[in-house]
Amino acid sequence: MAMAPLFVPPPHLLFLLPATTSSSPAASLRRLLLPPLSCHARQVLDVMPQGDRVAGPRAAEGAGAKGATAQVGVATREAGTAGRHGRGRHGGGARPWRRGEDRPARGGQHAADDGEVQGTRRGGDLKQRREGRRWTRGETQARESGKAGNSGRCQSNGSGGNASRKGKKKAKGGENEVKLRVELDMCSKRGDVIGAINLYDSAVKEGIKMGQHHYSVLLYLCSSAALGFVQPAKSGNAGSGIASIGQLHSSSTQSVGNLEGDDVQSEGHSEDQEGNKTDLFASDDGTEKPSRIPVSDELREYARTRGFEIFEKMRSEEEKVPMNESALTAVARMAMSMGNGDMAFDVVKQMKDQGIAPKLRSYGPALTAFCNSGNVEKAFEVEAHMLESGVRPEEPELETLLKASVAAQQGDKVYYLLHKFRTTVRQASSTTAKLLEDWFQSPTASKVGKRKWDSGAITKAIENNGGGWHGLGWLGRGKWTISHSHIDRNGACLACGEKLTIIDLDPKETEDFATLVAKLAIKRERRSNFDNFQKWLEKHGPFDAVVDGANVGLFSHKHISLSKINIVADVIRQRFQSRKLPLIVVHNRHLTGERMQKPSNRKLVEKWKLSNAIYATPTGSNDDWYWLYAAIRCKCLMVTNDEMRDHTFQLLERDFFPKWKERHQVRFNFEDSCVTLQMPPPCSVVIQESENGQWHIPVVSEEGSLEKDRTWLCVTRRN
Repeated sequence: MAMAPLFVPPPHLLFLLPATTSSSPAASLRRLLLPPLSCHARQVLDVMPQGDRVAGPRAAEGAGAKGATAQVGVATREAGTAGRHGRGRHGGGARPWRRGEDRPARGGQHAADDGEVQGTRRGGDLKQRREGRRWTRGETQARESGKAGNSGRCQSNGSGGNASRKGKKKAKGGENEVKLRVELDMCSKRGDVIGAINLYDSAVKEGIKMGQHHYSVLLYLCSSAALGFVQPAKSGNAGSGIASIGQLHSSSTQSVGNLEGDDVQSEGHSEDQEGNKTDLFASDDGTEKPSRIPVSDELREYARTRGFEIFEKMRSEEEKVPMNESALTAVARMAMSMGNGDMAFDVVKQMKDQGIAPKLRSYGPALTAFCNSGNVEKAFEVEAHMLESGVRPEEPELETLLKASVAAQQGDKVYYLLHKFRTTVRQASSTTAKLLEDWFQSPTASKVGKRKWDSGAITKAIENNGGGWHGLGWLGRGKWTISHSHIDRNGACLACGEKLTIIDLDPKETEDFATLVAKLAIKRERRSNFDNFQKWLEKHGPFDAVVDGANVGLFSHKHISLSKINIVADVIRQRFQSRKLPLIVVHNRHLTGERMQKPSNRKLVEKWKLSNAIYATPTGSNDDWYWLYAAIRCKCLMVTNDEMRDHTFQLLERDFFPKWKERHQVRFNFEDSCVTLQMPPPCSVVIQESENGQWHIPVVSEEGSLEKDRTWLCVTRRN
């Protein structure tokens, strides 16, 4: 479906459009942006030096080598030392190994440099060099015969010769496309927006066909520069939504998520990689380079103008490049850089019209633009569109909406967002807590709320919701008092004395959660292995607690310590009337070897086996699934310091799992031979709304700190 034109450069920007020669404004701006790439990086990534790359792919031809052949997935170094130093392909340098040949013996490179030829391949290598034959992907390999050297050059008469010429032309075109891709990827890694634009100009001039990946990289770089900084695509934390944009006009070099690094994998194929990427680039002296590079206002405007130009070419009838989410999101980012929220929002709407599923990051530009301009109503229209599309806003998006709502003094929006925070992130970050304090201290906040309400209806709503909130709006009038408080061991607030709630877990939700974990485990384990465990658990369970044996036994140890597991098991059993040993889940590899032959270890294992209190997971299994399932099925405590954030636990339902984990996880710590257990908190660590209109808001604490030290915002009416 054709898209309406999104951008027409205004007359005052036309002077910024580059000429077709290398003396464009881009050449003068390029020096303002980036230091030259280190020699080591050029050798590893096999690209031309920065000064040579400005002129585009044609510069490689004048470097002495007949073009640098860069094949994806093939270990070649065609550009190599010879090309960079101006020597001919056969001018004394060692010829690189190519697919289909025997690998050279160790040290063969140096021998070739000295004019020596080693091994039984001498005749074949010399003959191939004399013939100058190079096989390129896309061509037919020479037949293995006595005339192999001639078969590559001989052409049959008639249509055979034409086919051969067409094949060579096609191979050459494919080689140029791959080379352009490699060079653009290198620009993306370095955040070199000007270098990428120059490569684009050269490719257009030389008629090199560009695909989805080429355009996505170009648009990513242009949109980054348009926002005021250039983000190297392979560094930083690959966030989503507003986290992938960063703050407009920010001078910070803090790492944020990226656009191109998430999805741009290959032409016509996009893949999510929203995991953590922390590989910053090191310079020659080993120091880390900044992952965000501020750019000048002049370059911002130039990159935005060229970005829209590149997008128009991508979507033209001539190119017919399939549109994808990453390219359209880049356009939305460029619209945001102009403060044009309507254009950014229209781009997201067009995604749905074209059958492209928008992502959280797709909405970030429109949401940010509307919030920055104070257009709160439009911002909440974007949020509504997100929910309709099955995209759920996360803390950065909610915080942006909250900031705009507080600034606009819209009490109903703040109330709505407080409950959004309650269900989505449960706790408040330090910045969110500061925004909420600003709201409660404002004159508007003291005036919103019901003077009279039905106490019975409020109580019933809280019971129906499982405790901790009613959702019926602000209660009371008058100024608010804000205290930074703590919760005692009984769950009471030390500031106001109110006892906070333990929010009930729905029994059906718990049962469904156990079924989900079992299904996921069976998919990733051998079915018979997990089936056997489920049968064993039905026979010997239930248990009052489950111990993650590896997590406990490897605490401050290189090898597993069964004595530490035994200490934890004995301490936790004392908390239950049954005095039954907890279930110890440990991988079978930890129960074999010379260390396990010690009498003390053998005695412990035998004791646990006799009590049916240990389960050794089989070879090739992930013991996380076993202890997690056992704790859910038995509705019991789970002893582990595992924060459960890796890919295994990312598969779980993200609303229910945090609530379940909070109520069941027991953390531990060893000092000498004594263990300290940190039991689940005496109340649910979640934003709570009381029946008299008070609020208790937990603030995110540092990892590893005790729950009793957590700060809570206690917000009450003065009268």
